[in-house]
Amino acid sequence: MRYLILIISLFVSTISSAQNTSIGANEKLTFSASYNMSGLLTELAEVTMETSEVKTSTSTLLRLKCTAATYSKWDSFFKIRDLYESYVSPKSLRPYLYKRDINEGGYEKFMQYKFKRKTNTVESIKRKKRSDGSTWEEKKKIKISSTTKDLVSTIYNIRNLDIHKATPGDSEVFKVVFDNEEFSLNVKYLNKETINTNLGRKECYKLAISINNSTVLKGNNDNLLWLTADANKIPVYAKFKIPVGSGELKIKSATGLKN
Repeated sequence: MRYLILIISLFVSTISSAQNTSIGANEKLTFSASYNMSGLLTELAEVTMETSEVKTSTSTLLRLKCTAATYSKWDSFFKIRDLYESYVSPKSLRPYLYKRDINEGGYEKFMQYKFKRKTNTVESIKRKKRSDGSTWEEKKKIKISSTTKDLVSTIYNIRNLDIHKATPGDSEVFKVVFDNEEFSLNVKYLNKETINTNLGRKECYKLAISINNSTVLKGNNDNLLWLTADANKIPVYAKFKIPVGSGELKIKSATGLKN
């Protein structure tokens, strides 16, 4: 369950769009998250993705907020209350600040990244709660690539790409920093496919996803993502396979869309 947000945060870097044309400031997407338990696909949690404007003394940023929470009936089994958020440029969706605050089965961790583009570094703060209740903190400076993003801003950058320019079979690498490590995400555009969703029957871009030198995702073409083939590029369905099992994400509702 720890990878719910990671699963939906993938696509390519070369099929790019310089300006944000897909993401508005008052959008809310809600998903159901299911996991394969003893051979049965069981709905366990809800994932939300929300956007809002945040004004600072010098600029206006777009806040990208993702949460994951198990339904109350599953809390006694494995309670999840996760918050991920990124503060980005409204025009380019380039991240400036990222925060992650997770509570999963009693495991608590906080991460913060400040992106320093002039030096291609991230100033990282990591905090964990020890078994005795005290807090351990670590600060680091991490070297990154010039295009590296956090998980949440990657989710939204996916939807701002000119995917209609891709040809089936095209693949590329996207850089993302997670848990103080930089990963290479390999994504292949497969084809268009029309599927039934809670938003109606939608024509979608179908993508296959893998990660280099990592065990987060398993299998070959077993991790799939469907984005609506329209101006909003909404992630409506995802199938994933991880070391401890498999599952899926399905869209429940979408409001405040830009287009």
